[in-house]
Amino acid sequence: MDEKKSLEILSTIALTEVQQARIKAVGKSIRLTVSGGKDISELPKENWEKVEVLFCTGKQLPSREQAPALKWIQISLAGVDKAFNFPIAADPGIVITTASGTMVSQMGEYLLMALLMLGHKMPETIALQREKKWGNNASKSLQPKELRGSTVGIVGYGSIGRELARLLYPLGVQVLAAKRDVMHVEDRGYTPPGLGDPLGNYFHRLYPIEGLKGMLKDCDSVVLCLPLTPETKYLFNAEMFDAMKPGAFLVNVSRGDLMDENALVQAVKSGKVGGAVLDVFSQEPLPPESPLWTLPEVIITPHTSGASTHLLDDAVDLFIENLKRYQEGLPLHNVVDVSHGY
Repeated sequence: MDEKKSLEILSTIALTEVQQARIKAVGKSIRLTVSGGKDISELPKENWEKVEVLFCTGKQLPSREQAPALKWIQISLAGVDKAFNFPIAADPGIVITTASGTMVSQMGEYLLMALLMLGHKMPETIALQREKKWGNNASKSLQPKELRGSTVGIVGYGSIGRELARLLYPLGVQVLAAKRDVMHVEDRGYTPPGLGDPLGNYFHRLYPIEGLKGMLKDCDSVVLCLPLTPETKYLFNAEMFDAMKPGAFLVNVSRGDLMDENALVQAVKSGKVGGAVLDVFSQEPLPPESPLWTLPEVIITPHTSGASTHLLDDAVDLFIENLKRYQEGLPLHNVVDVSHGY
């Protein structure tokens, strides 16, 4: 890139002075404007005219008319489905990159916690505590299903699923994984050093999404890490729940619309699904009238699996890495393939 020409960057995310200084330090040509907290429609026209790079959450995007010089959008979140509500996301002149990989540490811990809580019957144990009951013959009624020797199916073997596999591997868990492209086992996205499964070493068998039912019948626990696309919406319906091993556990940290929630309720009530930890829902906040609230086998968290005190710092780290690549004309991390929807 010509150093004499300024690189206009707009962040619609509020950034600290330290974060701004780090971004500006990437190159003398960088001009960074921060308008965090404002609705995109409220930003004056002059804010957009020369913007080449946009750093945002992806929940709001400008029109092409607003941002005629825009070439690259770096989204600070892993999911990109909301960005496709805006026509500019499909503009062939725009490159979109996500923050996939920046949340693997905290989400890996969350998933490990979820599997342990289900296996060690924490919902039942906490219910006894609230009722101030010791429990009759508790050593049998609360007998755990240990992770060691169990089979965990990871549906969607991206950065989060790979980090879970890395954590499960030394525990003696058999990991089965399903992904869209089984011909490429390596991770081609961004992952911090030392995390995840970049070479595909931590799963025992890999399945195409089309073969998911064959995988589910062998799984003691199933974890959903898929992106939401037209092909994956309501992928887990009554038919898919029926394909699961009776009494298997389910954890969803991806998107609520991957599941038919009514079908899940029936599967839990019938015992087909032995318990679930859910962090995402079709409607958020989850409405008070949802039957999911009252199922004793279900643990609900309010979309917090990716929460962290260093969440924005990690997204800025990735943005800076991509910004260096952008200036040097190198391929960017986590480029969205519009045809696949992620």
